Formats: sequence, C-alpha cells, structure tokens
Amino acid sequence: MSARAYVAELFSLEGRVAVVTGGSSGIGRAIAGALARAGGRVVVVARREAELKATVDELSAEGCRAAWVSADLSTPEGVRAGAEGAVEAFGEPDILVNCAGINLRPPLTELGEDVWDTTMAVNLKAPFLLGQRFGPGMAERGYGRIIHVTSQQAHRAFVSSGAYGVSKGGLESLTRSQAEAWSPYGVTVNSLVPGFVLTPLNARLQSDPEKVASLAARTLVGRNGLAEDFAGAAVFLAGRSSAYVTGQSVFVDGGFSVH
Repeated sequence: MSARAYVAELFSLEGRVAVVTGGSSGIGRAIAGALARAGGRVVVVARREAELKATVDELSAEGCRAAWVSADLSTPEGVRAGAEGAVEAFGEPDILVNCAGINLRPPLTELGEDVWDTTMAVNLKAPFLLGQRFGPGMAERGYGRIIHVTSQQAHRAFVSSGAYGVSKGGLESLTRSQAEAWSPYGVTVNSLVPGFVLTPLNARLQSDPEKVASLAARTLVGRNGLAEDFAGAAVFLAGRSSAYVTGQSVFVDGGFSVH
C-alpha cells in the first residue's frame, strides 16, 4: 500500500455526512472546510445567510460538496428547524460539530438573567438538543462522531469567564455523558479546546493589543491561535482513525493550558 493510500484510508471522510454549526466563520468555518476537503458532504448551519453562502460557494468552487442552512440556535424551535433543514441536504449525518457559540462576558456582578439564559441556550442547550436528534441514529447505524468546541474557560477562569465559562464547562460534561451513552455503539464524542484564537468571536479582546500580546506570551509556541490550526484535529476526530478516542478534551492551544 502506498503512503498516499494509507493516509487516505486513515483520514478520508468519503461517504460521510457532516453538520457543522457556526460553520460560516472562525473555527467553525475552518473545520467545515477541512471536513469537506477530506471528502465529506458538509452542511453548514449558522444565522447569517451572506456568510453561509460565501462559505459554501468557496467550497463548491473547489469541487467540495457543501450546503447551508440558516437557523437561530438560541431557541429549541430554531434548533429543530436547523436540524431538519440539514438532513434535507444530504441525509442523516455521521458527524456533528457543535461550534456555534456566543461570547457575552460582562463582569459577574453585572451578569443578568438575560445574558445567562441566552448563553446557555446557544452554547449548551443547542448542542444537547442536536445530540438528542442525531446521536441515537448514529448509534443505530454503528458509526458517529460528535465534536464539541469548548474553551479554556471550561477549565480555568480568566478575562471575566462568567456565564460563558459555565456554559463551556457544561459542554465538556455533556461530552462525557454523550460518550458514556453512545460510545458502546460506535459513536465517539470529544471536545476541542482552543486557546486564544484570532476570530470574530474574540473581537472585543483583540481591540486591546497588550492583552493579545500577553495571551500569546502564555503559549509555548509564542503566538495566538488561528482558525486553520483546528483543521487536522477535526479531521482526525471525525474519521475512523479516532475510533478509540472518546470522552476526551483535546487541547489545540499552542501549549496555553500548560504554561
């Protein structure tokens, strides 16, 4: 077997269908692109139609198979509509990536119920509902991959973690609960844990050059993350090569968490 054939056998996603929430920008877009370029048929789910269309047009121009669904994941009705719209594109998914999130982090003393509820709805309840919709079917078919994108704030508090940190900590716990439920049936569930990544979600912090520099200094590689840093890890966790990896938090953070 040639090296190319061996690598393709390990990591190819040919024949697989993936749903990526938050896939029209930042880390989610990079992951959606990676899964599509690895051979998967990818449905990108997010709110803004212009960004969704631009993402899918780019992938289609490269010969990838991709579709988009506009959905509001802050309500159960929006989540369910998004899920059914995604299925219409390519059928039931083999891979679910939960990357959609909101990053509202007022000081805890100023944190109101509205911010708390909205944060939990998008960052934690939507992944739960999507798991409930797609996980049992994956288990019945004997193959599935669920990947949650969490945060350093799930493990340590800094820069006003607030409700955001709680939601991401809950998402890490959901990872383990889903892994316990479905891994015996061929469904692995893991989380990717970014460091500080230069994406639109972190625009507020990026406006402070000193803070950006100090966060880069906390890494071992000496720089902050980029969305494309997640491509390889996502393809690995989405494919057959990760069949014995489940319930894990995989840190893609340049050593931020150990420095």
